Amino acid sequence: MLAIRLPEDIEIRLESLAKRTGRSKTFYARAAILEYLEDMEDLYLAEQVVRRLDSGEERSHPLEEVETRLDLAD
Repeated sequence: MLAIRLPEDIEIRLESLAKRTGRSKTFYARAAILEYLEDMEDLYLAEQVVRRLDSGEERSHPLEEVETRLDLAD
């Protein structure tokens, strides 16, 4: 269970959207949180990769090299 207080202007917008679409405010709050979590998880994973690349622990490969190695080049 989660209870949040929203600024009045956001609450009004959310209520309006819910009424216009026939969905609940909870539906939109849940959707927004899920999208944000996915974005933050992606960002966190990307930052980890950048740190490994910067430290030399991991390296990248040009697309052309990968295509050639996997015999995918035209």
